[in-house]
Amino acid sequence: MILLALMPSVSVLAVSARAAAFGFSHGLFTALGVVAGDIVFILIAVYGLVFVAELMGEQFRLVQLIGGLYLIWLGVSLWRAEARPRQADALRQSSWSSSFLTGLLITIGDQKAILFYLGFFPAFVDLARMTPADTLIIIVIATLGVGGAKLVYACLADRASLLVTDARTITVIQRLAAGILFAVGATLLLKAGKIW
Repeated sequence: MILLALMPSVSVLAVSARAAAFGFSHGLFTALGVVAGDIVFILIAVYGLVFVAELMGEQFRLVQLIGGLYLIWLGVSLWRAEARPRQADALRQSSWSSSFLTGLLITIGDQKAILFYLGFFPAFVDLARMTPADTLIIIVIATLGVGGAKLVYACLADRASLLVTDARTITVIQRLAAGILFAVGATLLLKAGKIW
């Protein structure tokens, strides 16, 4: 699970972009959102909440559309933000809840996460014999494995951004992060369009 979480992906890009633009704490909250999405899928897979999975199947396009539009809005906002060295006042340009929501929406809208947790995951775990303690162990493993891997990226992006103080370079990094958020949002919108 750790190796899969370390592989570059949309969630890694989002965690890195938020950490580079707004600091480690925003990368942390984005990673927490990713983990929360994983926990939702674990609970659906383990407890066989067929009605929840079916409901999500119907609402999946809407989640992708909302997530895509939200990420595009974040990207545009970051693109338009004034470039300046990151300080305490710059961290207030974004909220922890928006970082958490970014991670959550990316995971909930990620077809690979759905395929893994609702398709492959049951092949590795005997869901019929799962106890609440087993479920808790799997959630802890996912939290440590996925969350820990994402935090490595958040820390690296945060440290890299602190080394930069030149306004031009900051603008380039900020626009790169904005472009990543925009591209992830556009990808979610395109996936939602293919479903329809």
